[in-house]
Amino acid sequence: MSTFTTRPEITGSFGVVTSTHWIASAVGMSILEKGGNAFDAAVATGLVLQVLEPHLNGPAGDLPVIFHNAQQNETKVLCAQGPAPAGATIARYKAEGLDLIPGNGLLATVIPGAFDGWMLMLRDHGTLSLRDVLEPAIYYAEKGQPMLRGAAAAIAGLEDFFEAEWPTSHETWLPGGRAPEAGEMFRNPVLAETWTRLLKEAEGATGRERQIDAARDCFYRGFIAEEIGRFLETTEVMDGSGSRHKGVLTADDLASYSAAYEDPLTDDYHDWTIAKTGPWGQGPVMLQSLALLRGFDIAGMDPAGPEFVHHVAEAMKLAYADREVYYGDPNFVDVPMSRLLSEEYNSGRRSLISDKASFDLRPGTLPGFEDQVSRNMAVIERAGVANAGLYEPTMAHLSERRGDTVHLDIIDRWGNMVSATPSGGWLQSSPVIPALGLCLNSRAQMFWLEEGLPSSLEPGKRPRTTLTPSLAFQEGRPTLAFGTPGGDQQDQWQLSLFLRLVHHGLNLQEAIDMPLFHTTHFPTSFHPRQRQPGHLMAEGNFSAETIDALRAHGHLIDVSGNWTVGRLTAARREADGTLRAGATPRLMQAYAVGR
Repeated sequence: MSTFTTRPEITGSFGVVTSTHWIASAVGMSILEKGGNAFDAAVATGLVLQVLEPHLNGPAGDLPVIFHNAQQNETKVLCAQGPAPAGATIARYKAEGLDLIPGNGLLATVIPGAFDGWMLMLRDHGTLSLRDVLEPAIYYAEKGQPMLRGAAAAIAGLEDFFEAEWPTSHETWLPGGRAPEAGEMFRNPVLAETWTRLLKEAEGATGRERQIDAARDCFYRGFIAEEIGRFLETTEVMDGSGSRHKGVLTADDLASYSAAYEDPLTDDYHDWTIAKTGPWGQGPVMLQSLALLRGFDIAGMDPAGPEFVHHVAEAMKLAYADREVYYGDPNFVDVPMSRLLSEEYNSGRRSLISDKASFDLRPGTLPGFEDQVSRNMAVIERAGVANAGLYEPTMAHLSERRGDTVHLDIIDRWGNMVSATPSGGWLQSSPVIPALGLCLNSRAQMFWLEEGLPSSLEPGKRPRTTLTPSLAFQEGRPTLAFGTPGGDQQDQWQLSLFLRLVHHGLNLQEAIDMPLFHTTHFPTSFHPRQRQPGHLMAEGNFSAETIDALRAHGHLIDVSGNWTVGRLTAARREADGTLRAGATPRLMQAYAVGR
C-alpha cells in the first residue's frame, strides 16, 4: 500500500522546478519550456521570488548557489554574499554606542550581492537573454501579484513603525495608507520601472554577454548604485537599537564588488557525497553533523521516533557549537575544516552524545585554537540566554515573522542542477529607497563587535551567513538538490530530510511531509544572538509517545502546531534520467512542477 502524501512526488524526464512559491516554480518551468536550461530558469525564478516574497528576500539581498554543470562535469559554489563595506569597522560601530549590530536599519547593511550573482551565473552558464529572465519579475511588479498572508501580516504589524520612522516604506508597502490584505493584488511600480530602465540601458550593448555585463554595471556602477549612494548619504533612520543611525555603505563599495565562484566543501556519508558552501556560511555544520552520526545506526531508528530525533539533535548541538567558535570568512581567518571533519576528531566528539539531552554549549578545542575558543565563549556568555522567541530575525519585536529566506531547486533534461537560497533585502530589513522601490539587506548583524573572533566585523569580510543550499552525489553521480529557508534551522531541517532519504527508502514528498524539529540550544545568528539551552522545537505532527519519550531524554520540548515547521524543497535525478521533485505543504505556497 502506498503512503499518503500531501502532494504527489513530481516525476518526469524533461525538467523539474521546485521553489517556495507556486508562481515562481511556474515561471522557472516556463523558461525550461522556452528552451532555457536550469541556470536560465534559476535566474528567472530567483528574480521573480524577490517580487512574490518581499518579506523574505529582495533585489539588494544575498545569494549562495551550489550548481552542477553537466556539460563541463563541474560542481561549483557561486558566492554572491556581499562583504562588509569599507567603512564598517568595529571602532565606527562602537562609536555609535553599539555592542551588537542591530537586526535592521542602515548599519546592518553589507554590499548587496544577489543581483551580480544571478547575472554572473546567467552569463557564464545560461543560454537565454537578459530580457527572457527579467520580464517575469517586471510583469508581476507592474501588473501585480497576490499578496501572501505572511507578507500581509508583516506589513500590517509594521504599519505604525513605517509611518513614524520609515515613511518611504510606508508609501511602498501601504499604498494609499492602507495595509494590503492577504490575496489582494499588490504592485511595486517603482521596482518595475527600475528593472525596465536597467533592461533598456543593458540592451544598448551588442550581444548577449555584453548586455548581461551592462546590467551588472547598471546595478553596481550605474544609476542604481548612484541612487543607493545618494540615499545613504543623507538618510538617518531608526533601527532595532532604539536609536537613529546612518549607514556606512557607499556607491564606491558597490563599484568594486563582483560575485565569484568557489569549490564546494564536500564530505562523504555512506555512498553519498554532500557539497556545501565553505565556512563563510553555516553549511559545514551539516557535514559535521553527518560525521558524528556515521557512528550510529540511523537506519535502525524510526525516522519519526524519539531515538532518531534525540541523536540528530544532540549531534547538531555539537556541530553548531563548533560553528560558533571556528566559522568565518576563510579569506580572513584560519578555519580548520579538515580537522573538524576528521574521524579522529569526531570519534571523540561522538562519545559526548549520551541518552540525556545536553544543556551545555560544548565546542571542541583544537590545539592552537584555545584562546579563540575561550574568547568566543566569553562573548556568547555575555549575549546570554532567552526564554522564548529565538530564531525569528529582524523585526520580531514589532511584527509577525515566519521565515526570512526563499529557496529553489531546478534540474533540466541535460542534467544541469541548481540549488539556491536567496535572502536579504526583505521589507523589514531597511527603508525603501524611493527612487528604486527596493530595500537594502541586514546581513551585517551576523558579525560580532569584538576584536579577534572568526566572525568579527572587518571591512571586506563576508558575514558568516546562515544561507546554505545543498547538492549531493550518490556513488559519485550528481543526484540531489535540496534546501529550505529558515535561518539557523536550515541545515537542521535539511539534515533530517537527507537522513530520511538515505536510510529509510522514502521518496522526496514522503520525506518532506514527515514531522520536523530543530534545536535552539546554540546562539541565534540574528540579533540579539541569544540561545535556549536544551530547548527542542518539535512539530505537532509527532506522536504523543515520541514527545513524551523526548521529554524523558531531558529535552525541553516546545510543541508547535501541525505543519508549521520548515519549508523544504528538493529535486532528484536518477541514474536512468528520471527526474523527481517535491515541495513542502507548510504555509501552503511552495510548489514543485515538472514533466
